[in-house]
Amino acid sequence: MARLWANSTRSADADALALSADRFVALDFETADYGRDSACAVGLIRVEGDRIVDRVTRLIRPPRRRFVFTALHGIAWEDVAGEPPFAGVWADLEPFLDGAQFLVAHHAPFDRGVLRACCADAGLAPPDLPFACTVRWARRTFDLRPANLPAVCRYLCIALRHHDPGSDAEACARIMVAVRQEWRERGLPALAAAAPSRRRERGA
Repeated sequence: MARLWANSTRSADADALALSADRFVALDFETADYGRDSACAVGLIRVEGDRIVDRVTRLIRPPRRRFVFTALHGIAWEDVAGEPPFAGVWADLEPFLDGAQFLVAHHAPFDRGVLRACCADAGLAPPDLPFACTVRWARRTFDLRPANLPAVCRYLCIALRHHDPGSDAEACARIMVAVRQEWRERGLPALAAAAPSRRRERGA
């Protein structure tokens, strides 16, 4: 029960910040296999005041040589064998999050799970920042079904090279900016209108 309450509170925090805060980082992981600890690439996009101010993409050597998803993202063991493992990559990337108020991902449960699993495997504490999900925000803002990344990008005319982590992260950042601008233009008093209950959202 305590964990459910904590997760609900963090989700509410992310919902509030998604419309009000002005500094966030969008991220996207690609994985080598079905394990959440198998990140093989990551893209991060930093947004301040609804403008992209920095971007970085890194390859990561996963803990296993077997790649299941090469056909999806084009990354193979040979591409990452000489790269640092997650702990080394994250040591370089963590300062990128300094001052960020929340994180954003498209289908955030996946990327949040990868980040937590990789941090746990490396003996690191994950960032203490709430996650906003642009799948949920695209559905509630633009009433999109489906709301996968290519579909939302087509709707918003955002360029995308799907499963390139830098491109996916940038697309996610631009979706979040579009969502924020839409709610400002509507002039609605925030979350009562913007954040329907999870029960209503699941039934939509």
